[in-house]
Amino acid sequence: MINLPVVLQTILKDLQTIGAKPVVVGGCVRDTLLGIECKDYDIEIFLVDSLELIEKTLSKHGSVKLVGKSFGVLILSVDGYDFDFALARTEKKIGNSHQDFEVTTNGNLSFEEASLRRDFTINAIGYDYFEDKLLDPHNGINDLKNKTLKHIKDETFVEDSLRVYRAIQFSARFGFLLDNKTFELCKKIVDSDELKYLANERVYEEFKKLFLKSQKPSIGFELMKNLGVLKYFPELEVLVACEQDEEYHPEGDVWIHTLMTIDELSRIVKEQNIEDEYRILYLFYGILCHDLGKPFCTEKTDEGRVTSHKHEALGIEPTISFLSRLTNEKKFIDIVCTLVKNHLAPFQLYLAESSLKAVKRLSLKVNIEDLCIVCLADCLGRDIKDKEKCPKATSWLLEKAKELNIQNEALKPFVQGRDLIALGLKPSKEFKEILDFAFDLQIDENMDKENILLSLRDKYNL
Repeated sequence: MINLPVVLQTILKDLQTIGAKPVVVGGCVRDTLLGIECKDYDIEIFLVDSLELIEKTLSKHGSVKLVGKSFGVLILSVDGYDFDFALARTEKKIGNSHQDFEVTTNGNLSFEEASLRRDFTINAIGYDYFEDKLLDPHNGINDLKNKTLKHIKDETFVEDSLRVYRAIQFSARFGFLLDNKTFELCKKIVDSDELKYLANERVYEEFKKLFLKSQKPSIGFELMKNLGVLKYFPELEVLVACEQDEEYHPEGDVWIHTLMTIDELSRIVKEQNIEDEYRILYLFYGILCHDLGKPFCTEKTDEGRVTSHKHEALGIEPTISFLSRLTNEKKFIDIVCTLVKNHLAPFQLYLAESSLKAVKRLSLKVNIEDLCIVCLADCLGRDIKDKEKCPKATSWLLEKAKELNIQNEALKPFVQGRDLIALGLKPSKEFKEILDFAFDLQIDENMDKENILLSLRDKYNL
């Protein structure tokens, strides 16, 4: 029923020789049944309690990594696959941290007993390779068919508050509806303020899966709103009911527009075959945060129009505040902020028929190709009738940038410090002023290096 990699079949047979009963379980079984390619496999081991014996058996196939002896998990990477082997176990919550679980390994557990610690029925389907049989104690296969996300057991589900975020990203990834009772349990966890104890990096990982693996990330964010999760992200919460001008945003408030833009970005990323995960993530956060400044400046004019002047600059502070709850990587946050601050620039330059020098200066602030992607998603993520105008501005800017080979990097200055030293100058505070003047000549006057150096000799009597 499940087509396993040949190397895993060999490993399973080796484990059987030591008396173990290995069962393939979790996401790999779920994804295979959904027709999704799988590279990561989880194997739960029964009838054996000796981690050392299992490790010795696995080590024949490659380097084995132990992940916390108390959890009884061994990781083996081989032939491009990642295999996680875990002793059958039960878990009991004893504190607020994600590490505060009492783990008891027990090889004599039945598959059904061991599966009670799992979150959703679709993640508790096992595959017995030797009997070529699916093990489905909680009717997960039926839930897969009905596109329903359903928890397994009330008492165990609420013990890990991260499951709220897992419900959100699974719903978005697979387009599944959250079972009513599961929805109520998730809401109970949210209302109890349990989410505040989650480590930032764990929440970030769930956001990451939501963005990287969903065709419509908006499903997850709408579920976040309905579950009340937005109270943990006030920068997003205030987008709900923040008015926009009907001419430019007939779709509704800033929240609705933002959800439309992240879905557009998902489509663009796939259309352009962008594969760099780091880049995809900062593009998603760029579009998610692009209008965070609007609640601070949205006003209604006497004529009944809605304006939000300078919202791009005002969006920087809430963007930093929001991202700081998910990551402490300064470089990542800085990249997202440059996209937020400049997201209107492509249309501004296009409509003004700006010169190449404006494009050159823009390259010093932001990656132009990335900016064009965010700007395109912003324009397409609304209900305007003339959407054909959207690619015109971004294509125009990208073509100009490509003429100068600055679509993916900042314009490089012709004259550098070593050139000033060659002219007979000694390093000093004046260097920066001279280099800035040289760079202005390069950008504004389109001078080559030789003529810039001649101008410097004249101006500074060199």
